[in-house]
This record gives sequence, structure tokens and C-alpha cells, in this order.
Amino acid sequence: MTKRSSRKLDYFLSLALMQRPRNARLIEKIVLKIRKLREEKGVTLQEFYNDTGIHLARIESEKRDLPITTIQRICEYFGLTLQEFFKGI
Repeated sequence: MTKRSSRKLDYFLSLALMQRPRNARLIEKIVLKIRKLREEKGVTLQEFYNDTGIHLARIESEKRDLPITTIQRICEYFGLTLQEFFKGI
């Protein structure tokens, strides 16, 4: 292996090992909004999962980032637009 290919390999390995930056405060606000909506509607975690296939317990425990497509599906379930959901966040 040449020095150049070794450096390239090191570079790609470092990229693979990097964690994506997280905005913990934003995630917390989104999670709180979802939990509030669910509780206001009287929907259990199991009911929500049965209806949507989305595992809200994982989301509410803030263990992972949340794709915008998932947020959109959550909004549709609760009858909100993305704009309404993110108002005040």
C-alpha cells in the first residue's frame, strides 16, 4: 500500500467513524411536542404504533435522530401540517 492510498483509507475510516452532530435541544423540543400531542389526543404508545408502525417509545426516549419524513407522518396522524407542528419550536 502506498502512502497516498494509506492516507485515503485513513480519511475514509475517520469519516465513517464520525458521529453526526446532534442538536440535543431541538430534538428535546420535538419530542416534547410529540408527547404532548399524543397525550392530548389520549393515544397510547401501542395504539400509535398499531396505527402507524412508528415506534414512538424510541422517539420519546430521545435515543435517535428523527427523519423529517417520520415527523411528517406523525403530523398527518394528528391532523397537522409541518408548519403547524414546528410553530414555536
